Amino acid sequence: MSERKVLSKYYPPDFDPSKLTRARKPKTDTPPGPKVQTVRLMAPFSMKCTSCGEYIYKGRKFNARKETTDEKYYSISIFRFYIRCTRCSGEITFKTDPRGMDYVCERGAKRNFEVWRQGVGGGEAGEGGKETDEERLDRLEREMEERSAMEELEAKVVDAKQEMAIADALDEIRTRNARNERAVAAGAGEVGEEKEFDPADEERMRVEREDEERAKRAFQTESGERVRRIGE
Repeated sequence: MSERKVLSKYYPPDFDPSKLTRARKPKTDTPPGPKVQTVRLMAPFSMKCTSCGEYIYKGRKFNARKETTDEKYYSISIFRFYIRCTRCSGEITFKTDPRGMDYVCERGAKRNFEVWRQGVGGGEAGEGGKETDEERLDRLEREMEERSAMEELEAKVVDAKQEMAIADALDEIRTRNARNERAVAAGAGEVGEEKEFDPADEERMRVEREDEERAKRAFQTESGERVRRIGE
């Protein structure tokens, strides 16, 4: 470790720096063909290896070879990537698809089914097939049917909520009417009880009135004047 950190190094007496040559090769020695470089990437989609059946999930990291192809979509270059299966080391290739904003699996693996890609681009997006007019019309009809079905379901839900609200209001009205009827019936029963006199009570009241009349006559003179007490 100490030798690596020294500030000065030993140069022999016969050292000639002019004899040193650059290790960089000239650009003319590069092999012709597509440019290939090693990159680190993650699997852009989940796939299944056709050699061993190994499933490779989306986002798994690989050391891949990136190749610039001669194909172009307008002025956008198309790149091809080479990876190897993690189980059988079989080569898997896929390339970019600028038209569908996705990737296309070429060989060595099969892309797993994805629901969100169903019915886009004449099957699965990025498979290279263009959507025909008939397929587009069929897709639009399916979308319209799904939309109409959703609208009908939403309308049914709204109607069900309105019916429930009406039923609750009717139940509340019935409960209030029943409570009012019970209160009226109870009040009528009390009034009926007050109007019905017991004969014994009527006799007692008659006797009390007679006693009051006798008391008044006892404290009155023959001329009908009221007898005053001494203190008055």
